[in-house]
Amino acid sequence: MTTVSGLASTSGYTVAELHAMPDDGRRRELIDGMLFVSPAPGWPHQEMALTLYTLLRAACPPELHVLAAPFAVTTSVVDEVQPDVLVARFADLTWANLPVAPVLATEVASRSTRLHDRNTKKAHYERLGVPSYWVLDPDGAGAIEVLELDAGGRYASVAEVVGDDVVPVTRPFPVALSPARLLDGLRRS
Repeated sequence: MTTVSGLASTSGYTVAELHAMPDDGRRRELIDGMLFVSPAPGWPHQEMALTLYTLLRAACPPELHVLAAPFAVTTSVVDEVQPDVLVARFADLTWANLPVAPVLATEVASRSTRLHDRNTKKAHYERLGVPSYWVLDPDGAGAIEVLELDAGGRYASVAEVVGDDVVPVTRPFPVALSPARLLDGLRRS
């Protein structure tokens, strides 16, 4: 199970300070200088994220690229996040990070990160102008919510599916998603 705790000094942290922290296997992210720390994710989280990565990678057009965490989206000196799976314009990527908003950010929620993913990270991605944000949930039969920026620059939920239901998405490229299929690896064949 993943837990997130927000820890911040009164002045906040910088990306340089984040990079100076010891590598202890925990994911560290900064949003507006606030440090969020979470331990290594569990099997259901990884199963869903990496199966999604594989599905997106197979459908990705050449001008875009799919990456899985850990890979930094560093958009300011006080902002660095690591979406579970992201899609970026190939031309925007550097060897070290993505210095601009991705075209898709996805987060796999757990009981302990659900509020963070649905509030803090959603607001951050919205502010960055990430066109598509997907929140996946590995609990039970699995669930996916697809959010897209509307004309006013706010996220609107355009689809929610559970279990074996399938949602065909068109942004950032066409692909069909089923939460249950993203969790098939948790069951013996």
